[in-house]
Amino acid sequence: MTSSAKVLTSDHPGVRAAAGELVAGLVSEPWGQVSASVYETARLVTLAPWLNGHTARISFLLARQRTDGGWGAPDGYALVPTLSATEALLTTMARTGPAPDVAVAAHKGLRALSGWLRPGRESPLPDLPAIEIIVPALVSAINDELRTAGIDPLPLPPGMDGTLLSAVRARLAAGAGVPKKILHCLEVAGDAARGTRQVSPVPPGTVGASPAATAAWLGDRPADPRDPALCYLDTVAARHGGPVPCGTPITAFERSWVLSTLAGAGIDAAPPAYLLADPAGPGLPPDADTTAMVLLTLNQSGVRRPPDPLWAYETATHFCTWPGEDGFSTSVNAHVLEAFGYYTANRPDPLTRERAAVRKVARCLCEHQRADGSWYDRWHASAYYATVCCALALHRYGGGASAAAVRRAVRWVLATQRADGSWGRWQGTAEETAYALQTLLLTGSGPDDAVDRAVARGYAYLRGVADQPDIPALWHDKDLYAPTAIVRSAVLAALHLAHRGRVVHTRAAPHVVDAHPVRR
Repeated sequence: MTSSAKVLTSDHPGVRAAAGELVAGLVSEPWGQVSASVYETARLVTLAPWLNGHTARISFLLARQRTDGGWGAPDGYALVPTLSATEALLTTMARTGPAPDVAVAAHKGLRALSGWLRPGRESPLPDLPAIEIIVPALVSAINDELRTAGIDPLPLPPGMDGTLLSAVRARLAAGAGVPKKILHCLEVAGDAARGTRQVSPVPPGTVGASPAATAAWLGDRPADPRDPALCYLDTVAARHGGPVPCGTPITAFERSWVLSTLAGAGIDAAPPAYLLADPAGPGLPPDADTTAMVLLTLNQSGVRRPPDPLWAYETATHFCTWPGEDGFSTSVNAHVLEAFGYYTANRPDPLTRERAAVRKVARCLCEHQRADGSWYDRWHASAYYATVCCALALHRYGGGASAAAVRRAVRWVLATQRADGSWGRWQGTAEETAYALQTLLLTGSGPDDAVDRAVARGYAYLRGVADQPDIPALWHDKDLYAPTAIVRSAVLAALHLAHRGRVVHTRAAPHVVDAHPVRR
C-alpha cells in the first residue's frame, strides 16, 4: 500500500486524494504493481540460480508453504504452484545437497502431490493459462528426480497426456515458430527454449512478459552485464526482493483498469492521455480485453477513439480474447460491450455495425449467466469480479432485455453477503466486497431496504479493512496473483460510491439513501 493508505477510512475528499495518488503511482511505477508468484519464483530457482536474489527466492518458497505441504489457494489452484515449488526444491537439493529445511519442504510437497494425484482423488482444475502444458512439464521434471531416487513417479491428472507439450517442444527444436501467446510460458519447453532463434526479447528485455520465460530463453548468465534480458531479470528480482511475479510489465492492463474503474465510479482522476498508448504489454499479443479497456478509458477521458480494433476479435456469437482462443470469457465480452456501448451512446450517426455488436454481446452475456444470478470468468477466481463486469455492462448498455439478468445478479449479491458484511469466495476480502458494493450501487436498483442494509454493512466492513496491506491473489495467470493498483482502485471506487450514497448509521439499522448510478 502507498503512504496514502490511511486516508481510505476517512471522508470523501480523502478518497479523492488517494485516487489522485494512485494515478500518480501509475507513472512512478510504469511496470505495474503486482504480487510475487510461487510458480514463477520457483521457476527462477530452477532456471537461474545465478540470478541475484536466489537465496531470497528459496526463503520465499519455504515461507509460503501451507501446513498440508502445498502452496497456493484451494479448489485445485494449489496444483501448479505446488508442482513448481516442489520441483525447484528437489533441484536445489540435487545441486547443493539436502539442506534440512529444503528437504523437509520438498518431501511435504511430494506427499501433498501424491495425495492429490492419486487415482480416484483428483479434483477439477481451474482454467489457468497454459495449465495443460505447465502441469505435464512439471510432473515430468519431478518424475526425473524421483526415478533417480527409486521412487514411484507421479501420474498426470485425468485429461492431460503431454501431447501438446511435446508438440511445442518439437516445433522449437525443429526451428519452427510458436504462437506468440506460448512465449508467456516458454519455460515449459526446457532445453528447446534456450537461445532459440525463433524468439527474441523485446524492450525492456523480456520474453513473453515473463521472468521464467526470459530465464529459460537466456539459459546461462550472459557475459555482458548490459544484456537486455539479464537487465530485465535483475530489475524484476530487485523490485520484489528476490521473488518475481508471473507477468511484468503490465502497464497497459493496469492503467486501463485503474482509470476506467475510477471513471465509472465518478472519480475524476484527470489522467494524461499518454498513460494509454499501447493496447498490449511488451512481449504479449494484443487481446480484446485490454484493447477494449484502453479504448473505453480513452473515450472516458475525452480522447475520441472508435472501437474499430475490436473487430479483429469478433466471432459469430461473441468476441474472443484472441483469435483461436480455446474457451470463452464473460469479462472480456463485458468490457467489449462497455467499449462499444460507451462509444455509441448519444451519437446521432447510426453506427449500425457497432449497435449490432452491442445487442449481440448483451444477448451472449445474458445466455452465460449462471442459474444463481452470478457469472464466472476464466481470468479471475471470484464470481464477484465477473458479476460486476457483466451486471454493470448490461445495466448501462444492455437495454430492457437485460434488466431481468441484472436483477438476478443483485439478488445473488444480496444472498451471498457474509455475517461480517463482506463478500468473498473463500473468505471475505476487500476486493470482492468492493465488487459487490459496485454491483449494488451502480445498477440502478432504486430504493430497497435490503440493498440499503447490505451496502451499509459492506461499507462498514470495507472501511475497517481498507488499510490492511495483504491483498489475496485472485486473478488468473500461470499462478493466482494480485494486481495491487487495480484492486486498490476497486476499493476506492466502492468507498466513493458508498460515501456519495450517504451511508447513515442509526440505532435501528444502517441504511443508504440517494445512491444513484453513474450516468454516462
